[in-house]
Amino acid sequence: MNQIERRDAGLAYIADNAVFEEMQKCKGILQKLNFIDRRDADGISKLVKELFGKSEGAFVNPPFFCDYGSHIEVGKNFYANYNCSLIDVAKIKIGDNCMLAPNVAIYTAGHPVHPVSRNSAYEYGKEVTIGDNVWLGGNTVVCPGVHIGSNVVIGAGSVVTKDIPDWSIAAGNPCKVIRKITDADKRRLFHNEDIDDEAWADITSRMSF
Repeated sequence: MNQIERRDAGLAYIADNAVFEEMQKCKGILQKLNFIDRRDADGISKLVKELFGKSEGAFVNPPFFCDYGSHIEVGKNFYANYNCSLIDVAKIKIGDNCMLAPNVAIYTAGHPVHPVSRNSAYEYGKEVTIGDNVWLGGNTVVCPGVHIGSNVVIGAGSVVTKDIPDWSIAAGNPCKVIRKITDADKRRLFHNEDIDDEAWADITSRMSF
């Protein structure tokens, strides 16, 4: 197997010239994206569509960083705020209506623990999957191989090292489930504050529950 085949199979691989060559297209798109006029929303959207392997209505606030772009699949209405890094050695699959706050990092890349093995230049990638309707708070880190379910909120500053089930609020380092999200949360805005009557009337007129 060549190094690209080894990488895509989730095996130990070396980032050789053929691997770096695959990254070149991504670097060119990122160069344009990260230096585009921030007011050019249409131009940003076009570059994001060109960058990602799969997207529909995705938007990214530059700067944004990744290795390949083509290994990232996002669903409808994906949004990434400033300075997100998706290290997509392996696949990163994200569902519909997901939001990444500033400085979120999703890592699929890893290296051997023992220094002898690590210094050999071998590394690996393990897929990360995220379901629908997920919000990752600012400065969240998602580690290789993690699966986050649907309808999940991850608190700011969390380090997600293990899978998180559906309908959870989770936070911390390491990230742990704090509680389930229930119907009682529908009108909750911030801590014990509820959405005001005017906004709630608008929400209920437009959204299905």
